[in-house]
Parts: sequence; structure tokens; C-alpha cells
Amino acid sequence: MKAFCAIRVADFASPLQVLFSTGRCCNVNDSSFKLTYHYPLKFVRTRLAFPQKIFICRARFADSGVEGSFSLKLVSPALLAAEKEEAKAVLTLFLKKQGLSHTIAARTINKSELFIDHLVARLHSVHKSRYLVGRELTTLEIREALIPYLESLLEEHGIYMVDVVESFPDAPVKEKPAAPVIKSQSSVDLKKLRAISRVSEIGPAGKLPPHILYLLELGMDLDQIKGIARRFPSFAYYSLEGKIKPTVEFLLDLGVPKSDIPTILFKRPQLCGISLYENIMPTMRFLENLGVDKKKWAKVIYRFPALLTYSRQKVKTTVDFLYEMGLSEEIIGKVLTRCPNIISYSVEEKLRPTAEYFCSLGVDVGVLLSRSPTVFGLSIEANLKPVTEFFYGRGYTMEEIGTMISRYGALYTFSLTENLMPKWEFFLTMDYSKSELVKFPQYFGYSLVERIKPRYALMKECGVMLLLNQLLSLSAANFDKALKKKIEKVAAANGDDPDTDVEI
Repeated sequence: MKAFCAIRVADFASPLQVLFSTGRCCNVNDSSFKLTYHYPLKFVRTRLAFPQKIFICRARFADSGVEGSFSLKLVSPALLAAEKEEAKAVLTLFLKKQGLSHTIAARTINKSELFIDHLVARLHSVHKSRYLVGRELTTLEIREALIPYLESLLEEHGIYMVDVVESFPDAPVKEKPAAPVIKSQSSVDLKKLRAISRVSEIGPAGKLPPHILYLLELGMDLDQIKGIARRFPSFAYYSLEGKIKPTVEFLLDLGVPKSDIPTILFKRPQLCGISLYENIMPTMRFLENLGVDKKKWAKVIYRFPALLTYSRQKVKTTVDFLYEMGLSEEIIGKVLTRCPNIISYSVEEKLRPTAEYFCSLGVDVGVLLSRSPTVFGLSIEANLKPVTEFFYGRGYTMEEIGTMISRYGALYTFSLTENLMPKWEFFLTMDYSKSELVKFPQYFGYSLVERIKPRYALMKECGVMLLLNQLLSLSAANFDKALKKKIEKVAAANGDDPDTDVEI
């Protein structure tokens, strides 16, 4: 005869008297039963009141097969305390393997008294026969009983594992998107956790894995390496001799400083997973034939290490577009050397629409690409149009704006509020016509505080006027010479003694 009972958790004197589990069959001393949780489907982060949870269980005698009531045998307080400490140690080690720092793992343990009790209860369930004969468990037996269980929880809950531990027995109910997405995301999270665990795992000799030690010697820190494993889990499994070391030595042979290696690997860890001879070197030869400066590979790779990880077809598609825009092979080589990340831009979704926008303003796209290729990585709606409208709203024609852009494409890289507007307001106080900015839009590229204001004040003090480009583009020595020459010229025109010394 099957017996069913509704049990309030508050009815039990101790968490050790009932085994809480996520729907799994569990044993408690002489009895086994299955717990069924009733959680709301809606995602909630707040914990439900513990005493109000109701569990349904079916109980039977585990050994005799006779279903009915069950009894629990108590463990001595001293042994129970020792087992709790062992369970804490196992859980701490497990959490640290998942990438948690010692501090965070300890903080989690301090919040997890109920979960620790649950782990001890599980020990009693797994090794009930040992307790019946009064035999204590060894540390190894405790680990062998608990670690597989923790791993099963990790596989089930992924990034929510810490929440499971801290909020036990209130399992964190995840948000419920479409079923395939849950499965995919859970798999991705699990891969990330395993990768982080692998790069931080201490081996039998008490050391980190060889490839991690090698990276630490290069100047990387463990947090950086964990960050790479989180973003790109495959990196955790690259062999030292087969992938990482050959790539590093190849970069060093190209002239990349050792101090730059950590930054390069952090930016693009995929470099270590690509064949040097089948992919990276052929791509480099292809780019060198286009005019990429061989002597500048170290700077190019540091600036944009992803360049060497793109397929030949991807690179060729961008190069073909540059040819289409009228750039020569020599200019293309210079563009790729100066702005290698242009390869990452989609031709149809980014480069071509941007080129069409500039064409609508009357800009020579080929010239702009050769002078300011970085502008083609900007958003038309968020960056380009607001700047165009800024100048249009201040009385410049579209043709004049096109001229300004052709001469100084970097205009679009400046912030409206922090750069263009303040400099425009000061320009209105200067004795220049607005056409000066069409001739010399580079004005917006100079510091207002360190260059524009002090030089303009000095020029006004001398009572002369220089062209805007003379005011700003000359070196300090040449600026002083230009001022002195202008002062002498004005003095001669006014009939003053031209030999009079002028102090600037």
C-alpha cells in the first residue's frame, strides 16, 4: 500500500531529517523518497518564505521494500560538526575551480548553512551502510560522494550555481524564453565555467597548467587569462607547445615587443588557434603584395591583431571595394597599414552605405578613404548626420561642408558637446570670417585651452592678424617668427622704424 504525505519543512527539527533535492530520488538513513518542488513559472529573484514551502513525498523502507513510515538515525554532534567542515572544504574548492576568488567563495560558504546541511545529509544517504556499522568516512570518500553531485548541479544550473548554493532550498527559477534558447545558453555558460576552471586549476604538483604558467611569465595575470577563457573558452584547451608558444615566438620574430604580447593575446586569443603556415603567413604575404609595410607588422598587429584571423575571402572583399573607390594598390597598402581594422567592416552594411552618404555631400570618397579611413567605421545616424547638421545649421552649404570633410575627415570623430560646440563658440569671438573654417577645418583638431586661446591672445596683444592656419599649425618657433615678421611688415606699412626690436 503506497503512502503519500504532505510535509511542511517547519515540521522537521533539523534539515538533516529530510533530504532536499531537485526532483531526484534520495535516501535518508533507512528510508528513500522523492521530493517534488512546486515553483512559480514566472522568473523571480526574491526568495520565497522557507516555512511556507510544501513538499510531496512518497516514502517506503529502502531495504525491505515495504512502503510506509520511515525512521531516521541521528549522528553524533561531534561527527556531524566534522562532516560539515569537510563539506565546506569540498564546496570551497569546487567554487574556486569555477573561477571564484577565495574571498567570494568564502563569502558564499558563509551564506550557505542550509546547503552545507544538505550536503551532509547527502553523505548519510550515499553511505548509509557505513553509518549503520558506525564507520566514519574518510576525506577521499566524502569528496567522491559530493563532487559528482556538485558537478551535476553545475551542469543543470550553469551560471546560477552560486544562487543555488546561497538560496537553498529555494532553487533559482530562470527566466523562460523559448526552449531551444535555454538549452543553447546553458551549454554556453557551462563551457565558460569549465574553461575558467581549467585555466585556474592547480595540478597534482601544486602548480597551474604549463600553458598558464607560460602566459604568466609573459606578463599576463590570471584575471586576464580567466577573462579570455570566459570570452573564448577554446583558449583554455590550447596546448603550450602546439599552439600558444609557436604563435608567441612568431610574433616576437616579427619584432613585436614582449610587453605587447599580453595585450595582443587578450584582444584576439583566436590567433593561437589558427595555423601559422596555412593561414596567418599566406594572409600576410597577400597583404604585403598589396603594399602593407613589412617593417610595420609589429605595429599593425598590436593595433588590430584580428587582421590575421580573417579569411582570405573577407580580406579580398574589402580590398576589391577599395579598388572600386579608386584607390591604387600603393594607397590601399598604406590604408591597411594605418587602419587595419577597416577589414572588419562589412562592405555592404557599412562601407558602401557610408561611401554613398559622403557622395551625397559631394565628397571625393577615394580621397577621404586615403586620408581618414577610420571615419568609415562610424555610424551614419549617430556620428555623421549630427555633425553635418551642426554645420548646416550654422550657415554652411552642403558644398562647403563637403569641402571641409574632404580636407579634414576627422571632423566626424569629434564630440559635438565636448569639442565642436565650445570651439565654435570661441571662433565666433575671433576676428575671422566663417569661410576660414572651410579653408582650415583642422581648427577643430587643436586644443582650445592649450593652443587656440593662448596663441590668439598673443596675436591680438601684438596687434596683428595671421591666417587661421598660421595661427595654429606652425611650431612654437615658427609661430614666433611669423608674428615678428608680421609686426615688422605692419610697422613698415605705417612708416614706423622697421629696425625696432619686437619682443614676443
